[in-house]
Amino acid sequence: MHASSFFSGRGTVLSAPRDCNTLQFFEAEGGPVSDAVIVEAAINGTTTKDRNPHVPRRPDEIAREALDCLQAGAAVVHNHCDVVMVPGTEAAARYLEGWEPVLTARPDALLYPTTNFGPGVEGAYSHMEPLAETGKLRIGIIDPGSVNLGGVADDDLPAGPGFVYANSFGDIRYQADVCERLRLGPSMAIFEPGWLRTALTWWCAGRLPRGAMVKLYFGGDSGYPTTGSERGGAPFGLPPTLRALDAYGELLDGCDLPWSVAVIGGDLLASPVARAAVERGAHLHVGLEDFAGKRTPTNVELVTEAVALCKEVGRPVASCEEAAAILDLPRSRPDDVPHAA
Repeated sequence: MHASSFFSGRGTVLSAPRDCNTLQFFEAEGGPVSDAVIVEAAINGTTTKDRNPHVPRRPDEIAREALDCLQAGAAVVHNHCDVVMVPGTEAAARYLEGWEPVLTARPDALLYPTTNFGPGVEGAYSHMEPLAETGKLRIGIIDPGSVNLGGVADDDLPAGPGFVYANSFGDIRYQADVCERLRLGPSMAIFEPGWLRTALTWWCAGRLPRGAMVKLYFGGDSGYPTTGSERGGAPFGLPPTLRALDAYGELLDGCDLPWSVAVIGGDLLASPVARAAVERGAHLHVGLEDFAGKRTPTNVELVTEAVALCKEVGRPVASCEEAAAILDLPRSRPDDVPHAA
């Protein structure tokens, strides 16, 4: 279900208007929301084996984990690799080491990387074209904002120097151009409410590349540590509460973009956000990139918990092909290779 149903639950649904200033309404049938849920597994991120021994880091581990998550019910798998700020062809080759076994077994799998982190926005996204040229990439990235990330010091304050994940308006234009030119559906992380307002500005202008999805990242108590040595992470963004979900709902009201929820530095499935969001039409973003807590689950366990929640709410889980249709991804097949500009 799209964001336009945010306040509806099981009653009145908002249909996304052509005019951003005009809302249209229609009556939905009663009963549980029936739209399939896209479960995304973000399987590693910056999580180290010291923090969770189950996290996959090497390409062979990533391949096995991705296949297991797909078997458990995930439709999308997102991973980081162990090289950054290298030439785009080198980063692409490293991603493909982990992806090729997955796509051999599951050619329908939806896999996508993170940023290459520079140098500059050109370097940060230099791996997208070589990945797209293989026909194995269907989802891209637009990160529409900037955020402070880092650890907590011994005095319980955010530790210096920290890390500013910066995306200027010019950077955002560049990312959107990459997605448009390569026909990649953009995954849009929303670390802070201002990120969503920027994304919606693009949506209202009719300029978002086809296949976009907004992913609401609620900030858990453990934040997003940027190295393995930090004592937890400093929190960011809105906390995983129902009032925070409602705040995002006010911004999304009337928008037809598909949307998902995640808790970064916490446990989405243990928060009140997960069930409420699924009941309102959301999709789910889980995995060891995000998770923090007293237990050390596997990615498959987190996917399995997400699938169980969907069943409890009465919504089916999307297959990879169904997810591609829900997202309206520009490429209908993994081997649909774009023509480079």
